Amino acid sequence: MIKAILIFNNHGKPRLIRFYQYFAEDMQQQIIRETFHLVSKRDDNVCNFLEGGSLIGGSDYKLIYRHYATLYFVFCVDSSESELGILDLIQVFVETLDKCFENVCELDLIFHMDKVHYILQEVVMGGMVLETNMNEIVAQVEVQNRMEKSEVIIQKGLVCFPCRVVSFWQGGLSAAPARAVSAVKNMNLPEIPRNINIGDINIKVPSLSPF
Repeated sequence: MIKAILIFNNHGKPRLIRFYQYFAEDMQQQIIRETFHLVSKRDDNVCNFLEGGSLIGGSDYKLIYRHYATLYFVFCVDSSESELGILDLIQVFVETLDKCFENVCELDLIFHMDKVHYILQEVVMGGMVLETNMNEIVAQVEVQNRMEKSEVIIQKGLVCFPCRVVSFWQGGLSAAPARAVSAVKNMNLPEIPRNINIGDINIKVPSLSPF
């Protein structure tokens, strides 16, 4: 089982940290420092796995890593995991990042942390390996990107919709009295008699015109 995935640069600055076993915040920082100390001092010609640090399991755990340019990718695993299998998994993860970001670099991990975490979740979840096929991982990432774009379009539409509704009602209600007056003026109504004579009774009809 994978206990932790640590990515840090050549100066020990963490760029992605994922623990699948609970550690307090201060303990996590100590593990990162110890792991960097153990990995960074190793020569490039030696093998890419070693015993875990004293803070994260000692001899019962292994640190398996790859060094790419300015970044170290370190997987801390227990004895049930294969060293060569984890090395291949790291390679798949890095190649997927490279394909999704087009020549991935350290800045991509800083400014697109949410996307990097999503890619990692397609590979490993809960310390268990889910997928090792890079094409399948990239396909799922593309689906997620399309969903995010559609959500942005919908949100923009919802933001604009109330504006258009308010504009319609403002224009419609303010213009309604003027249109009503114009329509009444243009109506061809029969002339109302001004005086009504019934025998000796003379009734004067008041003017009802509002104009």
